[in-house]
Amino acid sequence: MIPGYFRTLVPAWLGRARLLVAASGAAEIVVGALVLLPPSRSAGGWAAAALITGYLVSHVDALWHARADRPRMLERPVGAVARLVVNVVYITWAVAVARYAA
Repeated sequence: MIPGYFRTLVPAWLGRARLLVAASGAAEIVVGALVLLPPSRSAGGWAAAALITGYLVSHVDALWHARADRPRMLERPVGAVARLVVNVVYITWAVAVARYAA
């Protein structure tokens, strides 16, 4: 993926979008490695749940700014709600991985 796209997802009020995207990308690599390896899978699942929970800030901000007249579906209320729902499913999945691996 292109980092520039992900920087557009960082709420303006957070600032430092370049740093946040780089840090979260690095965290995703580490979390992925933890989930991949059976001995650390439980820790990786919990770390994934925490990381994805942190991303909810972006999705709630998108919902706050969503408008029905936006050209992109993800910038409309229905798209912003869908993003939230999908991320809650991801969090639930990560917690299930963490619990099952324990």
